[in-house]
Amino acid sequence: MPRDVILYTRQGCHLCDDAGEILQRYGLEPTLVDIDRDPELKQRYDCCVPVVVIDGQERFRGRVDEVLLRRLLRAGTRGNDAAGAGP
Repeated sequence: MPRDVILYTRQGCHLCDDAGEILQRYGLEPTLVDIDRDPELKQRYDCCVPVVVIDGQERFRGRVDEVLLRRLLRAGTRGNDAAGAGP
């Protein structure tokens, strides 16, 4: 099971709310980080939130694909190709 899950988000983002709900449904408790509070994060993720980082690897941008999330969780997050997103 993943140890560290970060959800980069912003206020009023319905996709971010959806991503958080999906992650919680799979037993994950993400740390929420509002990109608008950090200029570097805002520049990096402005047009692609939500962004989900699991155990240090960026896994999803924009939407969480539940099929890929299930595959990732089954694989124990060990394989880099278990889910489709990258830097």
